[in-house]
Amino acid sequence: MKTGQKGIDLIKSFEGFRSAPYLDAVNVPTIGYGATHYGNGIKVKMSDKAITEKEAEALLKSMLEQYEGYVNKVLKREVNQNQFNALVSFTYNLGGGALAKSTLIKKVNLNPCDTSIRNEFMKWVKAGGKTLRGLVRRREAEANLYYE
Repeated sequence: MKTGQKGIDLIKSFEGFRSAPYLDAVNVPTIGYGATHYGNGIKVKMSDKAITEKEAEALLKSMLEQYEGYVNKVLKREVNQNQFNALVSFTYNLGGGALAKSTLIKKVNLNPCDTSIRNEFMKWVKAGGKTLRGLVRRREAEANLYYE
């Protein structure tokens, strides 16, 4: 599956656009819509030049292929578009390793309609050991999209 527009819009809304490199909540150099590396795999550095919003959108769409691959690899059950979008947003934010070892994906693979999956999204709201309001809002939005 591929990420639909609702998924892209969700990711963009939470990542926000920044043309110049910045440090994210856990001090990782980031640019555009939350990119920590470029399409060629090179990590973002604080000394990198600014990018345009158009370049950031192209980078996001290119990076989504990687995250869609992670989700498609661990997904053993058929899900609908909104469920897939929510899982890609989760994975874009946390990485493929986090999804692969999560109870979230285990529950999705057992029964994608299990209502307790909402609780699994909400377990992932900390960065650097601290609960972040932005992550709480993001996980709520992902869970809401998952069940839409």
